[in-house]
Amino acid sequence: MRTTAPRRRARRTSAGAGAGAAAALLLLAAGALTGCSADGAQAGGERGAQAAPRWNIAPASVAAVGDSITRGFDACSVLADCPEASWATGDDPEVRSLAARLLGEAEVPALSWNYAVTGSRMADLPGQLASAAAHKPGLVTVMVGSNDACRPSASSMTSVAAFRSGFEKALAGLRAASPASQVYVSSVPDLQRLWEQGKDDPMVRQVWKLGICQSMLADPTSAAAGATARREQVRARVVEYNEALREVCAKDELCRYDGGAVFQYPFSAEQLSRWDWFHPGKDGQARLAELAHRQVTSAEPPR
Repeated sequence: MRTTAPRRRARRTSAGAGAGAAAALLLLAAGALTGCSADGAQAGGERGAQAAPRWNIAPASVAAVGDSITRGFDACSVLADCPEASWATGDDPEVRSLAARLLGEAEVPALSWNYAVTGSRMADLPGQLASAAAHKPGLVTVMVGSNDACRPSASSMTSVAAFRSGFEKALAGLRAASPASQVYVSSVPDLQRLWEQGKDDPMVRQVWKLGICQSMLADPTSAAAGATARREQVRARVVEYNEALREVCAKDELCRYDGGAVFQYPFSAEQLSRWDWFHPGKDGQARLAELAHRQVTSAEPPR
């Protein structure tokens, strides 16, 4: 009995170990079949699922598209572009453009490109983005829409549907040509606020008569119901444009809308061009650059 009992215990121990090993193998097999690990996580989930692209707060190059604001129109001299004062890609130290803040002033000429064109509307954006995409930029800035609202009359403003489809087309074209480029989208400025800044100055009113944004600025001192309704209609259209920009941008993982920061910014007369009191002067361009830099370098998108 003394000689056989240990053997029986050994056999039971051996059998128990074998059963345990078999059970462990069954558990492992079951885990492999269900895709679950011991802690309940999906086995290889991080490897199997494609990780969403993350926003890079330090892009290595910047391209800009849009209209006269991004070209620095009337920021340096009358009726002339001044791209060196552009909020997006300029190299004027008074402005400290977004590109200068991100790349350093010395790198701006080599690593930034400005394809904005004075007078451009949303319909022109696909072509501009196609040019920008050729550089495979780390970041593309978009500021467009003012000229879609600034028309000879309120009735000739770009429809919201056309504005939205134009942006969708432009963004799709960029994605096809440069999938990894991030996009920062500025909201359209509040044109009614710009009207408020200059409407009481006789000299400003004379300049506006030359044809600047007549849908908003015509008859600037008129308080008649028709003039008031026209201005409100233009402002409402800008709000709708901004909502379209936000919604289309939200569908792209590498697109960041400014949350209405430019639309809400309280531009003062001192920040506007001293030649037309409508476009941003150098101080206004600097404020745009500051807003953009804050948004681009934030770990989280604006709410």
